[in-house]
Amino acid sequence: MALETTSTLIGTVPAVALVGIAGVAAQWAAWRFQLPAIVLLLVFGILVGPVTGILDPAAQFGSLLQPLIALAVAIILFEGGLTLDFKKLAGAGAGVFRLVVIGAPLGWLLSALALRFGAGVSWEVSCVFGGIMIVTGPTVIAPLLRHARLRKRPAALLQWEAIVNDPIGALAAVLAFQVVIAARGADEPGFGALVVGVLFAGALGWAIGWAIVKAFRDALVPEFMKVPVLFTAVIAGFALSDMVLHESGLLAVTVAGIVIANAGLPSYTELRRFKEHATVLLVSGLFILLAASLDVAELGQLTWRAVLFLALIILIARPITVLAALLGTDIPWRERLLVGFTGPRGVVLVAVAGLFGERMAAVGIADGGLVGPLAFVLVAGTVVLHGFTLAPMARAMGLSGGDIPGVLLVGGSRFTTALGEALAGAGLTVLVTDANHGALRRARAAGLPSYYGDILGEAAEHSVEFLEFSTILAASANDAYNTLVVSDLGPEFGRDRVWRLERSKEHRERHALPSGLSGRSLGEGRNFDALEQSLRAGASVKVSGLTEQFTAADFNARWPNALPIAELRADGRLIFTQAFDPETVAPDARLIALVFEERASGSPVDQPSDQNPAR
Repeated sequence: MALETTSTLIGTVPAVALVGIAGVAAQWAAWRFQLPAIVLLLVFGILVGPVTGILDPAAQFGSLLQPLIALAVAIILFEGGLTLDFKKLAGAGAGVFRLVVIGAPLGWLLSALALRFGAGVSWEVSCVFGGIMIVTGPTVIAPLLRHARLRKRPAALLQWEAIVNDPIGALAAVLAFQVVIAARGADEPGFGALVVGVLFAGALGWAIGWAIVKAFRDALVPEFMKVPVLFTAVIAGFALSDMVLHESGLLAVTVAGIVIANAGLPSYTELRRFKEHATVLLVSGLFILLAASLDVAELGQLTWRAVLFLALIILIARPITVLAALLGTDIPWRERLLVGFTGPRGVVLVAVAGLFGERMAAVGIADGGLVGPLAFVLVAGTVVLHGFTLAPMARAMGLSGGDIPGVLLVGGSRFTTALGEALAGAGLTVLVTDANHGALRRARAAGLPSYYGDILGEAAEHSVEFLEFSTILAASANDAYNTLVVSDLGPEFGRDRVWRLERSKEHRERHALPSGLSGRSLGEGRNFDALEQSLRAGASVKVSGLTEQFTAADFNARWPNALPIAELRADGRLIFTQAFDPETVAPDARLIALVFEERASGSPVDQPSDQNPAR
C-alpha cells in the first residue's frame, strides 16, 4: 500500500518496464559507486512503491503476481543449483554438509525461540515461520559475494548453504504447517503425503537433470534450442512437483541444477552464463517488487519486539547455529565467525512467508498476519546490515581479495618476469602462470609468485585465488592460446580487464579474428617476439611517477623511444596502454614502460618499490 492514494498508478505494461528500469538502474548505480546492489534495489523499490505510489504490484499484476514470483524464484534456485559443482567445494564439503544436516534443524529451533520470546508470536506461528527462516537467501548471497570478494572456502560455505537450504526451509515450513493444521482438525494432507511429495520432488529433479544431460550429450537438441529447452523443463518440473506437494518444486529444480552442474557437459559454461544473466534480471525485478509491495499499514502492527527479534536472529541464533554446526571441523575460526555473522535473507523467504502467513490466518491463527511484516523486517534488516558490513569485515579478517586487486600474467618469459617485478615493486599482487614448468624459471628466480599449470583448467580453480586479481594479461609465446585465454576469461573478469599481446600477424587480413573473439590487444609493436628481443638487447621495464613538474609529455620528451605498457592510477587501477597519448594520462598516475636507455640523473624513473598505488 502506498503512502498516498494510488491515483498515480500506471498500467501493467508500463509497470513491467518500470520494474526492469528500476532494477537495472539500481544494479548499475551499485557498480558505479561501489555499493551493495541489494541495498539499492530495496531503496529504488520503496521509492517507486510506497513513497511515490507509482507502482503497486498487487493492483497492477493482480492474481498473476504470486505465480510470477514463484516461477522467478524457481529459475533463480535452478541457476543456483547449476553453480554447485562438487569439484569446487575445495575443502568446504564437510562444512557444507554440517550446515545443512546440523545447522538447518538447529537454526529452525533457535529461530522459533527467537520468534516466540522475541517477537512474542504464538508457538504455532513460531514453528512454521521458524522453518522458513532456515533459508539464507541465494538471491542476496551472490551479489554480496561479488561485492565483498570473499576467498574460496567461506564463499563456498555461504553459497552452498543458501542454495541447498532454500528448498529445505520451504519444506520445513510445509511440515510444521501440516502439524499445526492437524492439531486444529483441519482437512489437509497428512505426514505420509508430505514424505511422498518430497521423494517425488527429489526423483523428478534428478530425472529432469538426467534427461537434459542425456539429450544435450547425445546431440538430440540443437545448440540454438538448448536454453529454451532448459527453461521449459525447469518451469514444467516446478509446476508438476508443486501439484503433488506445495513448495516442493523448489527442491525439484535445485536437484535438477545440481545434476546438470556435475555432468561435465561441453556446453555447460555457456548455459550457466546465460542463466546468470537471466538471474540478475530476475533478482533485480523481484527485489523491486518486494520493496514496492511494502504495506505500511501491516508494518504498523509491529512493535519494539520486532527489533528485539531481529537482534536475536542476527546476534544469537545465526552465530550459534553456524558455530555449533562447524564445531570439530578444520575450518579456521575466522571463517567460522564470518559465516556465523553473515545470514542475509531474500526473496524466497518473503514469498514463502507471505503464502504461509495467509494460510495460517485463513485457518484462524491470529498471529498469522504478522508473518509478512516480520519477514520484510528480517529481509530489510539483514540485507542492509550485511550489505554494508560483509566486505569490511572480510577485509579485517583477511578473508577477502584486498582493496587493491592484482594482475595475473599468463605465460612465463623475460617480459612477464620484468613486468611482474615492476608491478610488484609498485605494490600490486602479481601471479605468473604457465603450463610449462621451465618457462617459470625466471619468475621463480625473481621471487615472483607462480602457478604451474593451465590457468583455464579445473585445477587452477582450486589452486588460484582468482578474486585477488582484477586484470589479466595473456602474454605467452602462443598467440592462439592468448586468444583462448581472453575469450574464456573475458566474461568472468570483464572484457575491459582482460588483455593480450599483439599477435604476430595481427594486421594481415587473412589472419584477422572477429572482434568478439580476439579480445583487447596491447597495441602495435607489443608482441611476444618484439618484447623479448628488446629485453635481450638491454631494455628494462621501469615505473615512472608523474607529477605537476614531470608530466606525461615530459616523459615522452625525455624517453622518446620508450614503449609505454600500462598506466597505474592513484586508486590502484591498472590500465594497459594500446596507444600512448600524453593528453589522456592521469596527472598523478605512474607509467610502466619499456625503456631502451639508461635513466638520466635525477629523473623520476624507477621510484622506490614500497610506494603504495592507493596513496
